[in-house]
Amino acid sequence: MRTELVSEPGVVSRPNEDFASVALPASGRGGVLIALDGVTPPDGPTGCLHSVPWFTARLGGALTELAVSLMDVPLAEVLSRAIARTADSHGEGCDLSHPRTPQATVVMARWSPERVEYLVLSDSALLVEATDGTVTAVVDDRLSRLPRTSLATDALIDANLRNKEGGFFTAAADPSVAGRAVTGVLPRSAVRTLVALTDGATRWVEKFHAGGWGDCLTFVRKEGAQALVDRVRELERADAEARTYLRRSKTHDDATVVYADL
Repeated sequence: MRTELVSEPGVVSRPNEDFASVALPASGRGGVLIALDGVTPPDGPTGCLHSVPWFTARLGGALTELAVSLMDVPLAEVLSRAIARTADSHGEGCDLSHPRTPQATVVMARWSPERVEYLVLSDSALLVEATDGTVTAVVDDRLSRLPRTSLATDALIDANLRNKEGGFFTAAADPSVAGRAVTGVLPRSAVRTLVALTDGATRWVEKFHAGGWGDCLTFVRKEGAQALVDRVRELERADAEARTYLRRSKTHDDATVVYADL
């Protein structure tokens, strides 16, 4: 088995709000990979005393521990329990009902000798390569399907779309959001490779159109996870029309790649 993990901040002067982990239980009979993309809030109050990196570290840590220790518990329930545990860590000084309370997108995959489970919540991606070389991108596309006019301002997003029916969902403080995730189970014998990507890394496909999802997985296998992040940075720097081309996105975003060749 080969695993590789790279996580890099978009701007070196700011903390990386992503989280990534790979866990291989001592039994040697399976494993877990996790990638979280912390949601950078706009300027203004969030109702919380804690930072986004604080949140992603605790949620990611809880997910890693629970996914490994509770191998028979479905990933959606693992996420629900991890969100509840993290919410309890906040303390009385935090208003967890605030729409900008710290939150994150989630990608998880867990494998055993019999099966591969996956979970995706919000706009990160999981690439699944079958044994015949076919690559499927598991995505939660609710955000990308929303009309651009509905995303015109942060106030509109918070009032109408963020963690609301008809909008999109992220892992914040409500454990029930785990039921909104895209989930599935595949035979272990049908899966060769898994790659988790936060949207700072999926730009290679989704924003710059440097290749398709299969090309992206092949690039990571041959060149390495760091090479994909480096190439995204080159494309970002070369794009003189970044603010238009990338729409409302940051010029550089935190980028995380987690690779597991099963």
